[in-house]
Amino acid sequence: MTEHAAVPAPGTGHPSAARHPAATRRTGLLVTLVLGGLTATPPLAMDMYLPSLPEVTRSLHAPAATVQLTLTACLAGMALGQLIVGPMSDRWGRRRPLLAGLAVYLLATALCAFAPNVETLVAFRLAQGLAGAAGIVIARAVVRDLYDGVAMARFFSTLMLISGVAPVVAPLIGGQILRVTDWRGVFVVLTVVGALLAAVVWRRLPETLPPADRHDGGIGQTLRAMRGLLADLPFTGYTLAGGFAFAALFAYISASPFVIQEIYGASPQTFSLLFGVNSVGLMIAGQINGKVLVGRVSLDKVLAAGLAVIVLAATALLLLSTGVLGDTGLAPIAAALFVLMSAMGITLPNAQSLALLRTRHAAGSASALLGTTSFLVGAVASPLVGVAGDHTAVPMAVVQLAGALVATACFVGMCRPWRSRDTARAGPEGDGN
Repeated sequence: MTEHAAVPAPGTGHPSAARHPAATRRTGLLVTLVLGGLTATPPLAMDMYLPSLPEVTRSLHAPAATVQLTLTACLAGMALGQLIVGPMSDRWGRRRPLLAGLAVYLLATALCAFAPNVETLVAFRLAQGLAGAAGIVIARAVVRDLYDGVAMARFFSTLMLISGVAPVVAPLIGGQILRVTDWRGVFVVLTVVGALLAAVVWRRLPETLPPADRHDGGIGQTLRAMRGLLADLPFTGYTLAGGFAFAALFAYISASPFVIQEIYGASPQTFSLLFGVNSVGLMIAGQINGKVLVGRVSLDKVLAAGLAVIVLAATALLLLSTGVLGDTGLAPIAAALFVLMSAMGITLPNAQSLALLRTRHAAGSASALLGTTSFLVGAVASPLVGVAGDHTAVPMAVVQLAGALVATACFVGMCRPWRSRDTARAGPEGDGN
């Protein structure tokens, strides 16, 4: 794969880019699509499965709270897997850990289709998450390898658009699959999609971390690098802000199938449609972030606005679900969820960009800390939304509001966005240090 050893970041003025601009654009587009596909793996693994959650409870004779553990296990696996794969990619490069992770992911996904009971399904979903973490963490590390400053923030918004297609399409596909087969068929489709992505990665994804930039100090150096990252208060603040905002997002992901279908009586197809509409809102907000806001407005200010909207939307959901505003139907709940999901499109990419701008080296370890925090907090949020059963939306709203408030507190208290920093308005050459 020596022909892929060096891939210039767009706009860096690399000599080969000047000689072969068309080839560089094609390579850049292909890498963007592959990274988008890797980032879309978690939405595919979870969202295509969401419409079948009520059916899984009936098929495996398990309560809703137990079936929601299949989401929690996958999420916890993704959190822990990132903590392992991120440092590995700093030591051995991006390609080898990624390909190994994709291979195990395919095997675990295929085994989910044959799970005889909910306990076995939870175990296979844990393995699926552990292996699938490779795509998430390495995609972010590759972005840090290739981009900096505003360019990185814009690229994360582009990834939000590409990966946002998965939440739009996945529940729709999942709902249609349930018309012709059962929930096991969903995992068969996921296996096929994962195999196609692995083939493209094998053939086309370049190595973006040169051997000279790799770390060979073993676990001791990895732990020192992570300790240094966590000692940087703004990095930790942005990481926690993104993590708790993700908790509000995952509370929606894990609870909305029951809220919309069981409480409000919508069909799996209607749920898939509403889920897709919310994902479109997230995609549009992400594009407004990347094309309009980034480079014109401080990243800290954009992040603050996103968190404020999430707090307001979560507050509205709590008032609606408790009946304070009267007996409301599905429409007001769906509208509030749309606003909350759309705000994620500007909150999550900017939190990640601001955190990664704090480090130029050990991007894999930094990406692992970002991802692990988000997925661990999300894994805790998942069972909490089902503590009161599947006949009330109050736990979902409470978890969302709590996550949004804690995220805001971490952002304000640890990042102190009112202080002038290079990261707040970093240009294409700024490293945020």
